[in-house]
Amino acid sequence: MHLLIPAAGMGRRMGSDRNKLLLQLSNRPLLAWTLQAVNAAEQITWIGIVGQPTDWPDFKAILAAEPPSKPVEFIPGGDTRQESVYNGLQALPDGAERVLIHDGARALATPHLFDRCAESLRHCSGIVAAVPVKDTIKIVDPTDELIRDTPDRRNLWAAQTPQGFEVAALKDCHDRGRREGWQVTDDAALFEKNGLPVKIVPGEETNLKITTPVDLAIAEFILQQRLGS
Repeated sequence: MHLLIPAAGMGRRMGSDRNKLLLQLSNRPLLAWTLQAVNAAEQITWIGIVGQPTDWPDFKAILAAEPPSKPVEFIPGGDTRQESVYNGLQALPDGAERVLIHDGARALATPHLFDRCAESLRHCSGIVAAVPVKDTIKIVDPTDELIRDTPDRRNLWAAQTPQGFEVAALKDCHDRGRREGWQVTDDAALFEKNGLPVKIVPGEETNLKITTPVDLAIAEFILQQRLGS
């Protein structure tokens, strides 16, 4: 199974002026933890890191410190996550039929999650790791900040990554998205806009996206509990 890691984002919400995947979590860059899990996943055979060329020396240093057992390719990123994934899809090896996409900032995903997502993707055209929503969700009118609806949370899931898709179908979705000017925050939304089915794969509660200093502190706690220290 091929895997793309969008890794072109800056850490502005983290209060940093550098790529947030280079920030430290238990004395290792976030990207190092992501790559450790990916490398341990039995189903992943190829890794594409989509990032800005200015970050590649730092990324290569991470790989040099802990060389993966799988081929890794660096792919130039775009101005948005959507553009970066588009670039990654064009750089997949010939013959790639299915691809997983995982945000590098979800550094606590386990090898087991990658393998479960890869296995599920072999039997459908699109999958998303997700967890049931625990909070009551309110739909609010942004003009007056008044609640307009309270959807049944039994039907609500919080999307995570990995997400996975048939390569040809996802390329078509991205091409249409570029023509139509669609701006989406994950690839499943492009599938949905094209009327294609996407199946939920149960995710992990600890698979949080590290975006703010609070997220980093929570991730540190989770990691220390996981490592038993």
